[in-house]
Amino acid sequence: MRSVGGVDGLMKNIKDATGTVDEPREVELGHGITETLLGARPLLDDPALQRYVNEVGRWVAQQSERPLLPWRFGVNDSEHVNAFAAPGGYVIVTRGMLRVVRNEAELAGVLGHEVAHVVRKHHLNALRKGAWVNLLGAGAAAGTAGEQGGELVEALVGPTKELYARGLDKDDEFEADRIGVVLATRAGYDPWGLPAALQTLGTLKTDDPYLALLFKTHPNPGARLDELGVAMAANFDGFQGLPTNADRYLAATKKMRSTPPQAESKK
Repeated sequence: MRSVGGVDGLMKNIKDATGTVDEPREVELGHGITETLLGARPLLDDPALQRYVNEVGRWVAQQSERPLLPWRFGVNDSEHVNAFAAPGGYVIVTRGMLRVVRNEAELAGVLGHEVAHVVRKHHLNALRKGAWVNLLGAGAAAGTAGEQGGELVEALVGPTKELYARGLDKDDEFEADRIGVVLATRAGYDPWGLPAALQTLGTLKTDDPYLALLFKTHPNPGARLDELGVAMAANFDGFQGLPTNADRYLAATKKMRSTPPQAESKK
C-alpha cells in the first residue's frame, strides 16, 4: 500500500478540502480565502453601513437553497468596482461598487449574484478542477495525514489568488446572474435591479483602472444583459412595480458617498 504522506497525502487532503467538503470545512476555507482576498484593504470603518449591507444580503440569502449557512457580508474599503464571494457564505462588496449602485434593489441583485456563487459552489468546483498541479509544491506540512484546516487554507493561498485574478467560467457568471435576479425578486425587490446595475457598468469607461479586475474576471456587461434578457423575457413581467428602496439606500450610504474617493493602487 502506498503511503498517505507526501504527494499522495497532499492530493488526498486537497481533494477532501475542495471536493466532498462538508459544510464546517467549507466555512473554514471560506474564512481563510476571504482574509487572503481582503489583503491590505480592510473592511470599511462604517458600522452602520456594514449592518445595512448584512441585513440586505442575509435577507436575499434566506431566499436561496442554503439559508442556514452562516452568511456574512461586508464592504471593503476600496475604490475598485467589484464584489466577490468565498465558499461558506462570505460575500464582500467594495466601496467602489456601492458608488455605482443606485438603490437597494440593485444592491440586492449584486449580492444575489454573489450568493448564487456560494450556493452553486462555483469557487470550490473551480479549485477542485484547477488546484492539483499548483498545490503539489505547497509544502510537506500540507500533505501530512490528519492535517488541520488552517494548513489547507494556507496551501490554497496561491491557487485562490490565481482563481480570483482569472475569474470563473463565463457560464458560472451567467448562471449567477440568473439566480441572483430570482433571489432578489423572492426577497421582494424589483427584479430589474441587477440589469440596471449592469447597464450602469456598461456606460463606464472600459479603460478605467478601477474597473480592470471586474472586466477581466466577468463577461462584459452587454453580454450579461443579453443573457439575462433571454432568461427574464417570459418570466418577470408580473413582478413590475416591486420596490427599489432608493431612499433607504441613499440614507444608508450617505456617509460613504460624502467621503471623497481615496487614492489607492489601481492594480
